[in-house]
Amino acid sequence: MNIYVGNLSWEVTQEDLKEAFEAHGQVASANLITDKYTGKSRGFGFVEMPVEDEARSAMGALNGTNLKGREINVNEAKPRNDRGDSRRSSW
Repeated sequence: MNIYVGNLSWEVTQEDLKEAFEAHGQVASANLITDKYTGKSRGFGFVEMPVEDEARSAMGALNGTNLKGREINVNEAKPRNDRGDSRRSSW
């Protein structure tokens, strides 16, 4: 299951993200999204957990908790095509 993690502190690293979720189960990957020009964090990331029960447990346990000074938002990531694209117009 792919999990969205938002409102991350600028100090959070991919390793911090991975460690937070590993306390709740197996983590396949943890990716912190960065600005392509500056390399700085954009304040959100994604964690991939292969076992759905562990992923749901992690989401419930971590949503609203403090990670390096910020209360994080954790929920199931939506597929790219379901998020809506404000740049597209439908005429």
